[in-house]
Amino acid sequence: MFFPFTEARKMKCTKCGREAVYHARYEGKFYCHKHFNEMVESKVKQTVRKYGLIKRGDRIAVGVSGGKDSVVLLHILHKLSQKFPFEIIAITIDEGIEGYRPESVEIAKRNAKKLGIEHKIYSFKEYIGFSLDETVSIMGSFEKRERVGACSYCGVWRRWLINYAAQDLEADKLAVGHNLDDEVQMFLMNVMRGDVARLGRTGPYYEVIHEGLVPRIKPLREVPEKEIVLYAILNNIEVDFSECPYAVEAFRAEIRDWINEMEEKHPGTKYQILRSYDKMFPLLAKAYANRDLNRCKICDQPTTGEVCKACNFKLQVQSTAKERGISFRTE
Repeated sequence: MFFPFTEARKMKCTKCGREAVYHARYEGKFYCHKHFNEMVESKVKQTVRKYGLIKRGDRIAVGVSGGKDSVVLLHILHKLSQKFPFEIIAITIDEGIEGYRPESVEIAKRNAKKLGIEHKIYSFKEYIGFSLDETVSIMGSFEKRERVGACSYCGVWRRWLINYAAQDLEADKLAVGHNLDDEVQMFLMNVMRGDVARLGRTGPYYEVIHEGLVPRIKPLREVPEKEIVLYAILNNIEVDFSECPYAVEAFRAEIRDWINEMEEKHPGTKYQILRSYDKMFPLLAKAYANRDLNRCKICDQPTTGEVCKACNFKLQVQSTAKERGISFRTE
């Protein structure tokens, strides 16, 4: 984990002359604690305003894992809601990962309670039928290349369940904690994979909102990861800095390391990549967003086929468990 204190504290805040806590190399400015907070919060406000992400009276479901991004997002949106009235409810998805998830769920609970925000937990075990740990034990070892990796199951089921949860709680929007680094990594990964269509559906706003999908908003997309970390530390916000034991996506790690290297050599690289994507997005959205979606014949959630990916995965795990004589609850 990085702590950008040392260099900054040798300098003075560009705005007020107080001791600096952060050096924003991409703009050549130093910030004290007060003006750093204002800078980060201003980025969120500008993103919300620019794309009309939140409207007066909206009911916003915030996906809160307990990690730095989602918890900081919850705190900043709560602060914003004091001046611009909208409702917030926190959602935590419990994948069921022993030694990792229980503590992060408790951190999410404590933050929601501290802010006076209603908090709901939806678990894989209850809504899918088995936890992620159980899925891995049933489907075999990813490292031995026996089956699809845990991250594949987790990603599909998380997206399915958090959309279900947001619908269940009658939310108008679903806010997720994707930061600048996440957005840039996503853009380059999809370009390198040739998945241009996905880029038309993952931008700063929705060209088309399909019935059955709660629109996702990303208020932190202009905030670098290190600024989120520092915001949490400076403001004594309890977050979980631990890493998921199943996080083995080597390709994303390679992209992340390369982007960070370029940012170090050429400050502002991440913002330039994001600006490039944002210029392309309106054209990509018009070309690829208008997809006709069916309803999954099992769960009734939107899908391009007859059965959605989440239900397909569930059927695979059920079938494998049956073959191996493993019993589990499926209600």
